[in-house]
Amino acid sequence: MIELPVISEEATRRKKPDWLRVKLPIGKEYAKVRKLVDEHKLHTICESGNCPNMGECWGAGTATFMILGNVCTRSCSFCAVATGRPPEYDTDEPRRVAEAIKLMGVKHAVITSVNRDELKDKGAEIWYQTVVQTKDLSPSTTIETLIPDVKSNWDALYRMIDGGQEVVSHNMETVGSLYRRVRPQAKYDRSLEQIKLTKEYGKRTKTGIMLGLGETKEEVFKAMDDLAANGCDILTLGQYLQPTKMHIEVAEFIHPDMFAMYREEGLKRGLKYVESGPLVRSSYHAERHVNV
Repeated sequence: MIELPVISEEATRRKKPDWLRVKLPIGKEYAKVRKLVDEHKLHTICESGNCPNMGECWGAGTATFMILGNVCTRSCSFCAVATGRPPEYDTDEPRRVAEAIKLMGVKHAVITSVNRDELKDKGAEIWYQTVVQTKDLSPSTTIETLIPDVKSNWDALYRMIDGGQEVVSHNMETVGSLYRRVRPQAKYDRSLEQIKLTKEYGKRTKTGIMLGLGETKEEVFKAMDDLAANGCDILTLGQYLQPTKMHIEVAEFIHPDMFAMYREEGLKRGLKYVESGPLVRSSYHAERHVNV
C-alpha cells in the first residue's frame, strides 16, 4: 500500500496545515440560531465541544442540541465539555428543545448529551421525552440521537432509542489500544456491544472515530472490521484537534488523501456509508445519513 503523508508531532506545535482552516461563525442564519439557543437556554455541543464546523452548520440554520446539562461525569482526555458533578437535570428541557427545533424549522435534528453516570437510568427518560416531544411538534423532522455509553444498562439503552428517532449514533472515538488514555471510563468492547444491540433493536446505527491520536492504519482497519461485524451502518472519521493545553496532544495531522483512502477501505469492509475528512465531526452532514 502507498504510504500517504502525515505531519509529525513536532510540526503540530508550530501550526495547523492549510486544510484545517475554518470559517468564522458569521451571517444572518448564524445570528438566528444564536438567538434561539440563547432565548431557550439551550446547550449545544457545537459550543461546548469547540466544533470547527459551527460557523458552517449554524450558518445553514442547523445545530446539534446537547441535553441533560453541560457538565459531564466522564473525564475523557480529548473532550472540551466540562467535567464534574452535574446539577439536577431540568425536566422541562424536552419541551424547550422541541420548541426550538420547531422554530428553527429544521428538516433533520441532531441531539446529543453529556454522560450522566450518577443517574440510575443514565438520563434515558429525558432522552425519550425529548425525541417524543420533538416528533409531536415537528412530525416531518427526522432525528439522529448521539447517545452516551450506558455502562451495559441495556434497559436504559432501549428507553433512549425508543422515541422514534431514525438514526442512533454512539461514538467509539478511537481505536481499542488507545481507550485507556483517551476514554479511561469507557470500554471498547462495551461500546461495540451497545452498537450491536441498537442495530438488533431495528435502528440505523452510526459511530465516529477521531484520527491523529497515535493510532496505526492497521488499528483503524481493525476498528472498521469490528464495527461492520457488530452492525454499524455509518462511520465518520475526522481529525482530532486539541481543544486546550490541558487535553491530550495531537500526535499527527492526517493528510486529506489518507482520509480518502480510509473512506474507500471502510466501504470495502462492509460499512454502508463513510464520511471521512479532516474537519468531519459526528454530526457533520448528518442529514445525509438518514436513508443510507
